[in-house]
Amino acid sequence: MPAKIVPMGKKNKETDETLVDLGGAYDSTVDFYNKYKKHLTIALGAIVVLVGGYMYYTEMIKKPKEKKAYEDLFTAEYYFDKDSFDLALNGKEGEFYGFLQVIDEYGSTNAGNLAQYYAGICYLQTGKFEDAIEHLKQFSSSDVILAPMALGCIGDAYRELGQSEEAVKYYEKAANKNNNIFTAPMYLKKAGMTYEEDLKNTEKALKMYLKIRDEYGNTTEGRDIGKYISRIEFAQ
Repeated sequence: MPAKIVPMGKKNKETDETLVDLGGAYDSTVDFYNKYKKHLTIALGAIVVLVGGYMYYTEMIKKPKEKKAYEDLFTAEYYFDKDSFDLALNGKEGEFYGFLQVIDEYGSTNAGNLAQYYAGICYLQTGKFEDAIEHLKQFSSSDVILAPMALGCIGDAYRELGQSEEAVKYYEKAANKNNNIFTAPMYLKKAGMTYEEDLKNTEKALKMYLKIRDEYGNTTEGRDIGKYISRIEFAQ
């Protein structure tokens, strides 16, 4: 097929119009820049300052602070592992920080956040259940084990306080937070037992037990759950 022939006059006219459009756009850009040059310079300078400030904060303040926080957390963790919960929680003045001091000094860091979890467990282990709830609620994590564990421990604290309705809410939250075979069946069972023993709600208890049997049958809880199911079914 022969190439389409465009008359020279038409082609020149289109080219001229394109050049005019480009020239007009350029003039508009120049006019805009000249009009707002001061504002644009200030805005650009602000961006440079913000970026530079963030980099300085990250490299010179945040990272060193995070490192120091983990160093102070380490000793408290040592005493926690030894079940010396008072030392782990309060530290020893002039020698090392406990979890509470790490929270106060480095609360905005990852180590400070982790210290909230440890402090909550220390209080739970020493019978200070309201303090345990306070600290565990301050802890946040996406970890597949720690996140549900924190919720489940809040449930434990509420149950110890005799607040079984709140306890079972947190057990179910913990079970649903992550469906791993360690925490999910454990907290489903705790929820079921709280429904059955404390709240006398055998229907909801059976629902928890059946879920363990059907979805987590190969776990420790799953292999043992049959007797809990039979107990309720026999009573009914």
